[in-house]
Amino acid sequence: MIYIIDHNDSFTFNVVHQFSKFDEVICDNYDRVNNDILEKASSIVLSPGPGNPKNYPKSSKIYKKYKGKKRIIGICLGFQQILYNEGAKIVEQKNIYHGFQSEIKVTNNSKIFNNNSVFKVGRYHSLKLKEPFNKSNFNITMRCKITNVAMAFENNLDKIYGFQFHPESFLTLNGNFLIKKILSA
Repeated sequence: MIYIIDHNDSFTFNVVHQFSKFDEVICDNYDRVNNDILEKASSIVLSPGPGNPKNYPKSSKIYKKYKGKKRIIGICLGFQQILYNEGAKIVEQKNIYHGFQSEIKVTNNSKIFNNNSVFKVGRYHSLKLKEPFNKSNFNITMRCKITNVAMAFENNLDKIYGFQFHPESFLTLNGNFLIKKILSA
């Protein structure tokens, strides 16, 4: 079962719909998490949402409690939330990407996706990872072809994954493929 933690985002139920193609999904607001369901879940998804990861201390507690114990996937704000909890700085980027399609390229750090593969993805974010970010077991695995901004990471040891873009967006071609690969990693 996959437990999706909703950060009050309009995209969350698109995320629910996408993940339900692969397993049973339960979704609750980050303020009303059901601990019994959380314990039973095999995977936790931290959804997109408004604001900054520091605004969601309850989600940070969930991440810290289950890191290395359950598969954790972060999407957009969830991507930032995971990195923030690993000591990364999340900063405003020069350009805001809301409803913007970008080409991203897989780096040679990916163990899941083929090196140099290119995907078209939907972006909806004004914040980004400030680099350099050097954290053991966390590898930046996808980057924007134009700006080189980090678009995905993998921590295969702890089964923690993140996408800065929205795999559930209609602007992301092959979004289901991306999620299926992460869930089977």
